[in-house]
Amino acid sequence: MAQNASMEEFEALLNESLEIDTPTEGSVVKGKVIAIEAGQAIIDVGYKMEGRVELKEFANPGEAPEVEIGDEVEVFLRSVENARGEAVISRDLARREAAWDRLEEAYGKEERVEGAIFGRVKGGFTVDLGGAVAFLPGSQVDVRPVRDAGPLMGLKQPFQILKMDRRRGNIVVSRRAILEESRAEQRAEVIANLAEGQNVDGVVKNITEYGAFVDLGGVDGLLHVTDMAWRRVNDPREILSIGETVKVQVIKINKETHRISLGMKQLQEDPWDTVIAKYPLGSVHQGRVTNITDYGAFVELEAGVEGLVHVSEMSWTKKNVHPGKIVSTSQEVDVMVLEIDTAKRRVSLGLKQTQRNPWEVFAESHPPGTEVEGEVKNITEFGLFVGLPGDIDGMVHLSDLTWEGRGEDVIGDYRKGDIVRAQVTEVDTDKERISLSIKAVGGDPYAETLGGVKRGSVITVEVTKIEDGGIEVDYEGMKSFIRRSDLARDRADQRPERFGVGDKVDVRVTNVDSKNHRIGLSIKAREIAEEKEAVEQYGSSDSGASLGDILGAALKGDD
Repeated sequence: MAQNASMEEFEALLNESLEIDTPTEGSVVKGKVIAIEAGQAIIDVGYKMEGRVELKEFANPGEAPEVEIGDEVEVFLRSVENARGEAVISRDLARREAAWDRLEEAYGKEERVEGAIFGRVKGGFTVDLGGAVAFLPGSQVDVRPVRDAGPLMGLKQPFQILKMDRRRGNIVVSRRAILEESRAEQRAEVIANLAEGQNVDGVVKNITEYGAFVDLGGVDGLLHVTDMAWRRVNDPREILSIGETVKVQVIKINKETHRISLGMKQLQEDPWDTVIAKYPLGSVHQGRVTNITDYGAFVELEAGVEGLVHVSEMSWTKKNVHPGKIVSTSQEVDVMVLEIDTAKRRVSLGLKQTQRNPWEVFAESHPPGTEVEGEVKNITEFGLFVGLPGDIDGMVHLSDLTWEGRGEDVIGDYRKGDIVRAQVTEVDTDKERISLSIKAVGGDPYAETLGGVKRGSVITVEVTKIEDGGIEVDYEGMKSFIRRSDLARDRADQRPERFGVGDKVDVRVTNVDSKNHRIGLSIKAREIAEEKEAVEQYGSSDSGASLGDILGAALKGDD
């Protein structure tokens, strides 16, 4: 019985000894390098166990393995024994476990960790953090997009852990956060030494369509395109290039946002200080068209001095056309200074003022009575527009189309493109109007007829048409119309139907319009005038004679 008890005690002690001395699989153990052969390090992990580890597991990314015989190292025990009776161990897993412990502690304290970028993956890069592999997104590499990450590969540098999940084995780091932090400290220091109005040297780092970013020694300032030169700058690349050292003036510093506005033109003399003296009102200068808009064209008189030629001041004759059809960009043109506003830094220019008013030129060479020939440009309800020398138009009113009939009846005989001859009747240079007359060409066929007709005279006309409102009559080729109320003195006789076509009628001339070739006629006025004359010659009703007696005597006297 005593012997059996001692055997049980021995077995228990042996088992306890084995449990204490034999390492647990899946744990990190210490070992000693006892040999290096065939690219592997043979490590004695104790407990009469040896294992093999590839030499590359002892190297940092991009570096040679650092391991020698006799080195004590930590390895991860995957399995106590494999098919060859060796322990299955890993240096990488051991470093990873140690690294995760270290990184979790650093993450909790929001401390920086050191690592090296060693590979490129979709969306970013891989970083070795001393055994643990982290993901570095492309947006977190630098404060600005990095086109070539080659110089950063394999370089040990600090990173900030953004998030980590040990269970999933995910770590996300940022290099940008480190740069921004140090950059903010550097910016604050540099900005503290800057003052508005100070002139400094800087290096052009980046150029955009609206300006350029200039490095002032750790802090960037914006040089806006409008502050590069007094003249208009369409593209900053016209005067700047990346890497160029430039002298700039600090215009404004925002202490809160750390934004700095810079200027180059402020270091040059302002050309507007001498504008009034150099460009007096009414003077003509040559300039270059720099920009064309819907409302006009900008013309540069000199570097930094630009004026606007409004569309209304571009041409005497071309109305309602786009300025681009009159001038072109970079074209050299002569302009007249119309107005200067130094407060708003604006100059109003005129292009047409450098040329003579074509209506004045036409008036000098074509006084009233001159005959011209031109093309019918347009036909309206009130007349024709005819093209004239100087790229201007004249108008022939309906009343100036023909001597015979009405203008409304003959305007349909004309077509655009017809060549017509007309006589200049009036030129109004202020209103830019030219009046023409087609019917005046060849003279006035009724001038002689009208010359023999005077107001108050009695003439004989022929009835040509009977209408409800009166009768149409002809006098030596001239048509006239006698209204119903003028057909007789007595109302009962004011009937158009009592006349017949071809009848000869004596009428009194009440009006003569030589310009429009019209004469006013009245039978009633003739009768009243005859009655008055008879009364004056043969007495009056006051002497005892009746009106019938007087008229009878007058008629007998006429016989």
